[in-house]
Amino acid sequence: MGGVLRSGDKDAGAILLRVSRLDGTADFYVPARDMEGQRIWTQPLGNAPVDEARIGQYCERRIEDDPDLWVVELEDREGRHFLTEPVERMD
Repeated sequence: MGGVLRSGDKDAGAILLRVSRLDGTADFYVPARDMEGQRIWTQPLGNAPVDEARIGQYCERRIEDDPDLWVVELEDREGRHFLTEPVERMD
């Protein structure tokens, strides 16, 4: 299950992805570019599941700076994100 929590610009808006584990925590991903310019995803709040309120605060701050952003949520108890681009681990 999933949905759009916030709609941004249809042509230029980046997507912030939260994967709710349905226990008050979620995994959180934002797009970035690696050193070669390839699209990747990062976890700016850490690799472990994060409190959903903390993710909400992060999204609010980012939207203040960039109102074109989209926020999309998936629900998956196992935290599967289904992203096709690489995810850069923040270990």
